Amino acid sequence: MASRWKLSRECTGAGMPEFDHKAFLKTLTTRPGVYQMYAADGKLLYVGKAKNLKNRVGSYFRASGLTDKTLALVSRIQDIQVTVTSTEVDALLLEHNLIKSHRPPYNILLKDDKSYPYIYVSTDKFPRISLHRGAQKGKGRYFGPYPSAGAVRDSLHFLQKVFKVRQCENSYFRNRSRPCLQHQIDRCTAPCVGLVSEEEYAAQVEHTSLFLRGKSQQLMVRLADDMEQAAAELEYEKAAVYRDQLSQLQHVQASQGIEGVTGDLDILAAAVDAGRACVQVLFVRGARVLGSKTYYPPLKLQESPGEVLAAFIPQYYLNGTRAIPGEIVVNEEPESSAALAEALAVQAERKVKLRSRVRDARARWLRLALQTADTNLQAHLAGKQTVQARFQALQALLKLPEMPERMECFDISHSSGEATVASCVVFDQNGPRKSDYRRFNIEDITPGDDYAAMAQALKRRYKSVKEVQKIPDLLLIDGGKGQLAQAEAFFEDWPHDKKPMLLGVAKGTTRKPGLETLILAGSHQVLPMDSHSPGLHLIQHIRDESHRFAITGHRNRRQKVKTTSSLESIPGIGAKRRQTLLKFMGGLQGLKKASKDEISNVPGISPELAETIYDHLHQ
Repeated sequence: MASRWKLSRECTGAGMPEFDHKAFLKTLTTRPGVYQMYAADGKLLYVGKAKNLKNRVGSYFRASGLTDKTLALVSRIQDIQVTVTSTEVDALLLEHNLIKSHRPPYNILLKDDKSYPYIYVSTDKFPRISLHRGAQKGKGRYFGPYPSAGAVRDSLHFLQKVFKVRQCENSYFRNRSRPCLQHQIDRCTAPCVGLVSEEEYAAQVEHTSLFLRGKSQQLMVRLADDMEQAAAELEYEKAAVYRDQLSQLQHVQASQGIEGVTGDLDILAAAVDAGRACVQVLFVRGARVLGSKTYYPPLKLQESPGEVLAAFIPQYYLNGTRAIPGEIVVNEEPESSAALAEALAVQAERKVKLRSRVRDARARWLRLALQTADTNLQAHLAGKQTVQARFQALQALLKLPEMPERMECFDISHSSGEATVASCVVFDQNGPRKSDYRRFNIEDITPGDDYAAMAQALKRRYKSVKEVQKIPDLLLIDGGKGQLAQAEAFFEDWPHDKKPMLLGVAKGTTRKPGLETLILAGSHQVLPMDSHSPGLHLIQHIRDESHRFAITGHRNRRQKVKTTSSLESIPGIGAKRRQTLLKFMGGLQGLKKASKDEISNVPGISPELAETIYDHLHQ
């Protein structure tokens, strides 16, 4: 059971007095728990856990040895609340939940919390293998995680070439009457039309599973035995297939160069330099390195690699979206590693090893991850210096009291008023925040009315914004005074205390970079700009990204209209049936080439409707 301790203070005189840490520490327990530090305005600054609350919180108020960043945090503290827990593990889990919910500015925050992709093997009579992302609810086997969808596709390509297991959708598989292109190029054994027996296909699926589980040595022994048996029975074509599979597996094994390693593990290496951190995650599954992922968690305090890992690991693994491997290797043991390993074990429902001292293959992988982290961090720092200079120049140009932390930019794209799409891109001091990008399909306006399109996009973007951190400090409008006026009108009755600064970005007469006109909202004053200004380069970068995002959305929407327009006038063909037809036939051209019988094999299409579709397309 957790209990709450709080030191309350009254505001007196001209304002809030300094935090009386001595009085607070006298009341504080030595039990484990979580502490929350608040500013004068009630904003949560920092969340931490402790095995001994009194000692840990007291360390922030010692007379010497504190870094400048820690002193900056301490100077803002006006209140501290603590929650006492039964164990250090409970404290760690509570800390994770509080950081996830409140995202305090002085904590290390992991921005990329999306789930990783897996390879999925279904349980059908003739199983298929495919890319899977999200909850693992379906029956079947999941292999991974992989660092990216590209890594999964590379693996699927290799598996398709070697073992020839199908990867097509079940709806496509069930309605085939002849082998598809994959069989013709020797990438599938065509179980859909009975060209392979269930037993032979099951053997290929089992070989695929052995490979994905890292049982390459066992698989190669089995393939060698099968090759010899086939040759002894004078089935030389079958023996040649086993030989080719064996050869490709030997090549993969040699490229990995690792033997004697079992199980799944992650290698985590943290590097810290110049107030920045980099965490390199190396994925090892079944003695094979599947790839790696790089993270740059922002630091507000002066943390060591071990402290970075102590903050990174709970956020990375305890959010419920990632599988926790049986072993995690780190370059520096985090504080309270035993409690952290126990928390991971609770989440995974099995034992989890957290190790920093390793040998042989693990040591080589760890050195590789650390070298990669160091290299990536130095490149990141070099880029940050350029970005920092651009932000400083922009701050000076706009005479802002602080550098903007969040900037957004809107653009409109259409073709003579058709398929109008608005884009909103988001940048912070780390660059583009693509997870916050938004597109809006503009409807119910006069075609070509950019002003109405901009007004609609702004309303849809900000009408339900509740989180202050989602309100931009600077809002860029790609356009002249007319588009800027729409933004001014929208924010006239803005209900929040925080209001973005509005800036119009009008293209020059020749539309060349460097000739833009920057227009301030309200006065519509035109800001003088040096074409070589880093601040202008930053604005150009954001504007160009917004334009790219808008025009991509517009082209996709226009293409969709072109693709589906031929089917929209057919009675009985709604949106779902159009989608099914186009997907099953590989697009409109494939549908036009199909016979009536082939069209009738599409799920949901009767012979009568197939005839109607065929006649319509061949008028």
